[in-house]
Amino acid sequence: MFTKSTSESRSQLSIPVLTSGNTQSIQLESTLKDLPLYDFAAELDVLGTEIAQIFEQYSLLPGVILTEQGRFLGMLPRHRLLEYLLRPYGIDLFLDKPLRILYSYDRTSPLILNGDTPILSAAQQALRRPFERLSDPIVVHLDSGQYRILDPHELNIAYWQLRGIETQVRVERLQLQMVQSEKMASLGRLVDGVSHEILDPVSFIWGNLSHIAEYSQSLLEIINVYEKCIVPVPQKVTDLKEAIEFDYIREDLPKTLDSIRTGAERLSRLANSLQNFCHIDEVYPRPANLHDCLNSVLLLLKSRLSSEIQVVKNYGHLPPVPCFVSQLSQVFMNILNRSIDSLLNQAARSELQVCESPRITIATEVCSIDGSGKRWVSIQIADNNTKLSIESQSQLLQAFSNEPVRETSLAMSYRIVSGRHSGKFRVYSSIEPSSRGTVFEILLPLN
Repeated sequence: MFTKSTSESRSQLSIPVLTSGNTQSIQLESTLKDLPLYDFAAELDVLGTEIAQIFEQYSLLPGVILTEQGRFLGMLPRHRLLEYLLRPYGIDLFLDKPLRILYSYDRTSPLILNGDTPILSAAQQALRRPFERLSDPIVVHLDSGQYRILDPHELNIAYWQLRGIETQVRVERLQLQMVQSEKMASLGRLVDGVSHEILDPVSFIWGNLSHIAEYSQSLLEIINVYEKCIVPVPQKVTDLKEAIEFDYIREDLPKTLDSIRTGAERLSRLANSLQNFCHIDEVYPRPANLHDCLNSVLLLLKSRLSSEIQVVKNYGHLPPVPCFVSQLSQVFMNILNRSIDSLLNQAARSELQVCESPRITIATEVCSIDGSGKRWVSIQIADNNTKLSIESQSQLLQAFSNEPVRETSLAMSYRIVSGRHSGKFRVYSSIEPSSRGTVFEILLPLN
């Protein structure tokens, strides 16, 4: 921090003060208030010699704030004063005259930025100035209404520090994404292999069920014939039938076979859903049935969909949609998981009305969104939870930005829909009375 001057000629000037700032813990969200700022102002009646003496004593002082009766007028850079003094007769014209004379010659407007301006944004604005003014200091307007001077070199140093931090964050994020992708690929191959191992014995069971049903029916028919032809039935046979509860077996055997068939069918559908979900997409999109994709994801989430949550399907008529089906399955999984968590948390807080049960509605249709005749496929996944708060909307918008603060399932879903499929991902609160919660809408082009 600067010390006070004892010069009598400068007694009416404020002593230049340099704030230390917060450069030790600079972050991507840091603002101009975190940088070292100079506090030095002078009225227009001050002589040029006084300002020159201040600049001579404080060699790092980049400029001076010009005021008139305390009102901000502008800023005089240090190098601009020296340029005027080096002109012919410059010393006679400006050095022994009030700053008002110099200000009448130099009325260039300085770059004025708010103290809450992010450093990255401020550096970009500073670089857009004309070439001859790139070295001019920057005026920082604080919330208190005061004005401070920022050395452009300090801003450049902080800018390149942040660019280094930003690059490091991107590298770490890319590495994390690569590791995560490799984990998901390994997990996908593992699950795909497990589903194959499940499908093989299920295929044996499914293939032999029809034979077992036919054999058991034939055996029961033979027993019926024996019962009719052998009269009276031997006592040993009667005792054995009572011991094994033959009448119950005859009635329950077809039901047991039907249960086995149903279980094998469900296990087969689950294994097929796992295969589809973990399928490694091709380089180019392939036409897919989105309804089958949605049904497969719902089957995988069946353990999370408690009996209290109702799933309503309003499927329209959709043509095969060119897409990366595995990635879209991941998007549907992320959205449905979020809706399920939201409904379960809401039910746990007992904020839903008694007459309104938790519900997830899935609607699909072919539509046109801009009136150009271009067709889009719309997939809407809505829940009847409470509407989005302003804070939640802000978090969602941050997740959908190009550089989210942290990786989330919604950020990944947004990139899959918008980046990989050239689609649109929308989130909004429903205005329908029957569905008052959050709506996730995915729009895919039908090219």
